[in-house]
Amino acid sequence: MNVQTKDGLQQDGAGYVVGADHYISPDFAKTEAEKLWYRVWQMACREEEIPNVGDFYTYDIVDQSIIVIRVATDEIKAYYNVCPHRGRTITEGCGHAARLFCKYHGWSWKLDGTIAKVVDRHEWPAESLTDDDLNLVPVKVGRWSGWVYINLDPDSISLEEHLAPAKAYLDPYDLGGLNYHWRKSTIFDCNWKVAIEAFNEGYHVQTTHNQMLRYMDDWTQSYARGRHSHFGYWESMPMGSRSARLTGGQPTEDIRPGIRDYMEDMAATLNAGSSVQTVFAARRVEQEVPPGTPPMEVLAKFGQFIYENAVSQGLQWPNITPEQMYAAGVDWHLFPNQIMLMGPTGLLGYRARPFGTDPDKCIWDVYSLQRYPEGKAPKVEQEWSQDHGDVDFWGLILTQDYQNMAEVQKGMKSRAFKGAKPNPRQEIAVINFHRSLDDFIENGYGA
Repeated sequence: MNVQTKDGLQQDGAGYVVGADHYISPDFAKTEAEKLWYRVWQMACREEEIPNVGDFYTYDIVDQSIIVIRVATDEIKAYYNVCPHRGRTITEGCGHAARLFCKYHGWSWKLDGTIAKVVDRHEWPAESLTDDDLNLVPVKVGRWSGWVYINLDPDSISLEEHLAPAKAYLDPYDLGGLNYHWRKSTIFDCNWKVAIEAFNEGYHVQTTHNQMLRYMDDWTQSYARGRHSHFGYWESMPMGSRSARLTGGQPTEDIRPGIRDYMEDMAATLNAGSSVQTVFAARRVEQEVPPGTPPMEVLAKFGQFIYENAVSQGLQWPNITPEQMYAAGVDWHLFPNQIMLMGPTGLLGYRARPFGTDPDKCIWDVYSLQRYPEGKAPKVEQEWSQDHGDVDFWGLILTQDYQNMAEVQKGMKSRAFKGAKPNPRQEIAVINFHRSLDDFIENGYGA
């Protein structure tokens, strides 16, 4: 018999069950809007998207639109994107403005959000149209590691408190020293949580990406860290090993070819994160490290070669230890909707947002960050595609993931579906996500 523990997360003798209403219910989507998205810290953009004073980014969440704008060299503000006159939005997309301007009747505001001009203002009684009534309404802003976060609740906890304890694991990577390598977006026919959960666990690799089993032991562990979570390969066989699913658990004698295959395949089929830099080190391992070298020594050389390659390109290596990298794992889910796979030289990041209040659609962003020599970062434009099978645009790995999205959403509506049953070892991140979601909806940051 099921025991209801929270609105959507249930527990029975076999483990946790996530009710389908968390994914398909219009009423739950409305509850999320009011009690999650209007109260939680959420990543809006990267600072490099608004590098100059007057640069702005329009961030939309559910039915709210926010202007994120650089008002000084080291100051970023955010405002509700609405003209107080007749309600028109002020900005669309990204751009630059000396003043914010409403295209309907010509009202304008200084970058600090204060009113600059009301056309024919003298026609209103002075006492009925004060500056306080006309200034743009501010939104709380926080910054961390190159990202800009917003919170629609002016009384929320600080961003630093929100990010704990994940921040302590991730700060040594100097993620703020990374820049866009590429960035792509689309609309999925699935709930935002379906999309996020495809990337916060490694359990799906053995089926969705089964070509990877020839060079990696895919078994993962995941852990809850407050509202956040991460997974890694702490108890798996070393990188470059064939999966235990293929070998029956027998160790791979020579992991050097596997490391090369892993990095070359990731660079060719994903072209993101650290694999772009590490493929050169992987080839050097096979060429320079003798056969029969113990796996841990091979991995140490691999790390050394990654470092040497980065330094040779003029890259600023982060002040991070092997122990810190080991503790961090490979994949972090920052509550509610940000995922990253990070390394010393790059990062692969994901974000999913609701598409308005439609529980069956979401906005999906995926991006690669890389470390570049000072002043050499490229200007990267956001690309869009609705062809989720386009391998040339997305790469093989992502198209393999994307084939599950709409099918999961469709399947969850089946009268036979009794709720998601996350793996209690490898999908703790999924369990913790829904536990955290339920707690936040009930208590906000007071949980």
